[in-house]
Amino acid sequence: MESDYKKTKYYRVGRATDLEGSEYKLYRCLEILPGAVSWLTLILLAVLSYFIPFYCAIGIIAFDFYWFLKTIYFSLYLRASWKKIQINLETDWRERLSRFKYTHIHQMVILPFYNEDREIIEKSLDSLINSDWNHKKIIVVLAGEERAKDDTKKMAEEVVEKYAKKFGHFVYTIHPAGQPDEMPGKGSNIAYAIEKTRIDVLDKNGIAYEDVLVSAFDIDTIVYPGYFLCLTWNFLISEHPYRTSFQPVPVFNNNIWESPAISRVVASSGSFWQMMQQERPEKLATFSSHSVCFKTIYDAGFWQKNIVSEDSRIFWNSLLAFDGDYRTTPIYYPVSMDGNLAPTLWQTAVNVYKQQRRWAWGAENFPYIVFGFIKNKKIPFWRKFYLTSVVFEGLWSWSTNSLIIFVSGWLPIILGGSAFSYTVISYNLPVIIRDMAIFSMLGLFLAVLVSMSFLPPKPADHKNRFTKMFMVFQWVLVPFTVIVFGSIPALDAQTRLMFGKYMGFWVTPKHRAGLNK
Repeated sequence: MESDYKKTKYYRVGRATDLEGSEYKLYRCLEILPGAVSWLTLILLAVLSYFIPFYCAIGIIAFDFYWFLKTIYFSLYLRASWKKIQINLETDWRERLSRFKYTHIHQMVILPFYNEDREIIEKSLDSLINSDWNHKKIIVVLAGEERAKDDTKKMAEEVVEKYAKKFGHFVYTIHPAGQPDEMPGKGSNIAYAIEKTRIDVLDKNGIAYEDVLVSAFDIDTIVYPGYFLCLTWNFLISEHPYRTSFQPVPVFNNNIWESPAISRVVASSGSFWQMMQQERPEKLATFSSHSVCFKTIYDAGFWQKNIVSEDSRIFWNSLLAFDGDYRTTPIYYPVSMDGNLAPTLWQTAVNVYKQQRRWAWGAENFPYIVFGFIKNKKIPFWRKFYLTSVVFEGLWSWSTNSLIIFVSGWLPIILGGSAFSYTVISYNLPVIIRDMAIFSMLGLFLAVLVSMSFLPPKPADHKNRFTKMFMVFQWVLVPFTVIVFGSIPALDAQTRLMFGKYMGFWVTPKHRAGLNK
């Protein structure tokens, strides 16, 4: 039965400007809130450091100790998730699936692209061919953009001609440019592509929506051989298969041997965060490449076309569409994508920052969630309260915590005045913060082990013999990366949202050795 809320105009609101009157004001207040609280936190720390430096220093030490304990807590989650991934990579999924009837299930893979190189597209398609699944039960959707370069369109047609007969169905769509009420980007592209595929493939061939698992991938996504078997097994054993998204673990290994240290550390840190979130499914939303049953995504209305963060928004769309009866199921199985890489180190750093800012623009989900919770009366209050708290705390932590840990400890010393500078706590504050940071960094030993375990074989033409050694020592960059490529882009995104400077969808440039030269 279709939700009453799904029929309202609020279901697909993208930003405050989509509303009027008091609803506009409420939505704008919700857009302002994350950035305002983050800035208030940082400003308040500076003010308290000036007026009451002693108590401020005590608070900073307490917060750092809290984060030390939280680091231990997260490390346990990371280790548990890592062990499950290792087990799943070694599991014979075909044997495990032999206890079920599953040959009726089709895999639909949506690969949106813009101006990426042919080799990147073909690598992704080759991984589908190499997957352990009946190719005749794979529906490939290559989703192009009308606004792409002419030579990109010609290249895509050649790719279609090369691969079309290798799968059960191969659909090539071109998303029209300049559509009303749409934002150019991945969300509007894949929403157009999946609707066209529904009509041209599923309906024409009588394929039941319940029998199709949709994987919305980035164009650089490489699937491991057992992914579709693992996904199908999780779908078949799910208690609520039609009210569930399935989230694999993203690892950014496609070009890791060519990527510089800052790119590797930021990418691996993102993977680790997802691995830890897998251990907390009650807090898990969809991110990047994910999978869902076609019936589910059809009933939810496909992806929203007027926002940037389509990969996480589809979870919240579905949660509201199904009146709170929705969840994300973790799949302890990886998919591999590209890390940021550009021809120069500086451009790589710029791209890393822009990508992190785009991900941090997920702050646009907060006003959507709270506004939707206010309008949808069928979701229990405590579930609304819990999810709102989780999202808000995540946004606040992202934009402020690394600055509090690594920067704010100096504020009482700098701003506290001469009276404070002669106190014992003033002398010991940097030492205490340094020591706690060092103890917290001990968790990086686990990060080294996990990151090294996911390394693909070194390419035969890779000449730098010391890269692997650098991959061990690169983790000393963490204090730098969590600030410059963590808190600052998050604060940047929240500030833009706070002032109504809405962002568009920035496509991460794909670069691999031998390409783009």
